[in-house]
Amino acid sequence: MQKTAILVENVTKEYMLGQIGGTTLKEEVQRLNARILHKEDPTRKIGEEPYVYGDRFLALDGISFSVKKGERVGIIGQNGAGKSTLLKLISRITAPTSGDIWLNGRVASMLEVGVGFHGELTGRENIYMNGAILGMKKKEIDEKIESIIEFSECRQFIDTPVKRYSSGMYVKLAFSVAAHLNSEIMIMDEVLAVGDLAFQKKCLDKMNDVSRMEGKTILYVSHNMNTIRQLCERCIVLDHGEIIFDGDVETGIGKYIGLNNDEYPVSYQYADMPRRWHFGKEILIESFRFYDSNAAKFKAGGLIPFEVVLSSKIARDDIIFVLMVKDRNDAQRIAASHSEKFSICVCKHQVFRFVFNSQGLTPDHYLFDFEIIQFNTDGVHHSYDAPGANMPVELTGDIPENVWSTEYWGSIRMKDMEVFSE
Repeated sequence: MQKTAILVENVTKEYMLGQIGGTTLKEEVQRLNARILHKEDPTRKIGEEPYVYGDRFLALDGISFSVKKGERVGIIGQNGAGKSTLLKLISRITAPTSGDIWLNGRVASMLEVGVGFHGELTGRENIYMNGAILGMKKKEIDEKIESIIEFSECRQFIDTPVKRYSSGMYVKLAFSVAAHLNSEIMIMDEVLAVGDLAFQKKCLDKMNDVSRMEGKTILYVSHNMNTIRQLCERCIVLDHGEIIFDGDVETGIGKYIGLNNDEYPVSYQYADMPRRWHFGKEILIESFRFYDSNAAKFKAGGLIPFEVVLSSKIARDDIIFVLMVKDRNDAQRIAASHSEKFSICVCKHQVFRFVFNSQGLTPDHYLFDFEIIQFNTDGVHHSYDAPGANMPVELTGDIPENVWSTEYWGSIRMKDMEVFSE
């Protein structure tokens, strides 16, 4: 029978809003004195709203769960759901308002890049300091320091003060320390988002290894569902401070996606959306609309009709509309399709209709993005507008025939869209 590594029993964390609002102790004393005497806040500027005292915010509401030794558990949820608060409680950074947390083993936590590092100390010195905090003896650290340095890919800078490290170097060294030192529990909060893709894969492989071979328990918070799938064997979904699901990974991710995609609008306005650089100056995408549908939900492998309203200050006969399909979890491009060349005149509110063939995409949640481009005779690509739409779309039904493998996301060239002008 596996031993319990983490036990959380009916834990609540409550914050008092506005309770600490001053920049100095003197200002707080002045505010307190004014409240006692029922006078106006002397530190408040003219026209500024007064601080609200006494309002409570419940970050965690009586949650309970246990984690067995060697388990790899992902914690997911929307921003503000209570994920980071929970990890801070388990790491003993802050105390719960009520309830109990029991830990069976030493904890190595990485709640943000460089936590626990001293900027004036070198990378090597910080390794020894972190080991000492975990209760390790110098001899134990000596035995592992070469492995730590090698894994971190920071050997050239290991004797340089870490205040000069980039954020990527910080996270590489911090992760390497946490993974190699003798801790039984690893707690990580979205830190791998800083490292490059190769190092992220290296970290995931390392966490899998230390969990299976050394029996380390891992709590991992991330908004990247692909890393949750690769690392975790169990998933806890938080929503407004409560656990709404605790079980297998795929079902948990489905719950999380449901929280983020309660509605699938059929129309979007982009005329007033800020653009980057020169986008939208000559040709502007004003709006996008799925027609013949009450929601952005379609049968996988079927046709998806939509219309785009453009305004243009130039006339061209070689414009192309590009539709990009992205992974709903991390917005990585999966597939692309484009229209044939069409003409646009100098006018406002010109309507174009397109039909996208979704054959090759499996039933799932996606993001649709698009771009207006032009190729000259030399094949050079010029982009006129790209509003960064990222519209949520759901494809339903059975897995269609002729589906490309999606084990590794990549660009899939799909059938050209048909275009109709109005």
